[in-house]
Amino acid sequence: MEENKNLDWPNLSRYQDENRSVGIPEKGKQRVVFMGDSITEEWSNLYPDYFDTKGYINRGIGGQTTPQMLIRFKPDVIDLEPDIVVILAGTNDIAGNTGPSNVKMITDNIFSMAELARAHQIKVVLSSILPVFEYEWAKEIKDVPATIDSVNDELKKYVNDHGLVYLDYFSSMVDERKGLNKDYTYDGVHPNQDGYILMSSLAQKVLSRLLH
Repeated sequence: MEENKNLDWPNLSRYQDENRSVGIPEKGKQRVVFMGDSITEEWSNLYPDYFDTKGYINRGIGGQTTPQMLIRFKPDVIDLEPDIVVILAGTNDIAGNTGPSNVKMITDNIFSMAELARAHQIKVVLSSILPVFEYEWAKEIKDVPATIDSVNDELKKYVNDHGLVYLDYFSSMVDERKGLNKDYTYDGVHPNQDGYILMSSLAQKVLSRLLH
């Protein structure tokens, strides 16, 4: 079983059937796809109202890093022909989920996703990485807040340089030690329902400006 799993490292099979059934958007109907890891995937479980009422498409996969997302960006985003993609990625790279990474490696992959989207006339929203003080499953990773700050700074710079949109979850969710505010999380990394309610309102402010 483990061997077969490794053959599909980016988990291209995860949304294969759903992508086929979703098809291309109805004429005149705007489509938004959220691309990410478990923070995006769990959004639909802990606060499904946001996706259900808006008709947005969730393409999060738990545990994923930016290279995995980059590989599946074509089938899980571009082929769905959305008007907008909201990308939230990078925290699992910092935690070392698929090996060591640095700020440049993380942002290169995110920027590559943005460039693929723009080449297909898809508007890009780049989301800040959520605050984390420490990864419970990777306590050997030191100075996590400083790395998150560095990635978010690069994302802001890229957005400003290319006329994209930055979605800042970080500022509203951070605590005094640069971790995730305990009101919004159950484990210091993943949002709870209150966290997702806040994220939904922040995301919607941005999307309302882009959708017309």
